Amino acid sequence: MEQAVQSPVDGRAGEVARGIRAGIPVAVGYVPMAVAFGVLAAQAGLTFAQAAAMSLFVYAGASQYAALGLIAGGASALAIILATLVLNFRHFLMSVALSRRLPLRREGPGAWAAPLGLGFGITDETFVVASLDSRLTPRFFLGLMLTAYAAWVGGTVIGAGFSSLIPPLIARGMGVALYAMFVAMLVPGVRKAWINGAVAVLGGAVSWCAALLLPSFPAGWRVVIAILVASGVGAAFSGKEPTP
Repeated sequence: MEQAVQSPVDGRAGEVARGIRAGIPVAVGYVPMAVAFGVLAAQAGLTFAQAAAMSLFVYAGASQYAALGLIAGGASALAIILATLVLNFRHFLMSVALSRRLPLRREGPGAWAAPLGLGFGITDETFVVASLDSRLTPRFFLGLMLTAYAAWVGGTVIGAGFSSLIPPLIARGMGVALYAMFVAMLVPGVRKAWINGAVAVLGGAVSWCAALLLPSFPAGWRVVIAILVASGVGAAFSGKEPTP
């Protein structure tokens, strides 16, 4: 009885297809959030090209939403960059974790290209899906990240392009998507460790106090200060609470 032999090309294509299938649920969740971002970006004064470029080149949902608030508040470019850098700092840790599992070429010319390209596609959702896969390969992650990336950019284009056709009442209501997204990210962390909730409350309290005590201080810098203070406290106390 003859045994079918899978060619290397079929194997590589199969890994990409497997990543695409794993990325479809992530893409389904990304589309409505990206559409809401596109609509809110248009409301904040961004042009269609600027909104699309933010998703195309930044590709960081939470930070993009936060940047919109800073832009609407008149924050400086440096404050926006610092705030989004701090918010996205967790991506460095996720990249290190995945790089230890992915069988990437470590030496030779062009060895940096694959890690750099795959690192761009790391988000909270793609990291979780990749971490749970027992047969993680670079091509699997490529299919996963491209599916999620296409959904986010496509949703942004739809939202920014058709924002004028959406009734004003519904468009204003889409602002709730920002808070809903952060709550959805926060609740699982709070259930796992109370310090996560305490850090979130502390960050909000610091920003509120700074607004009261330093009204002339730019809003963007108040956010940066709140993030740094809350992150420092969280780093100091993380891992010190007893395991239930």
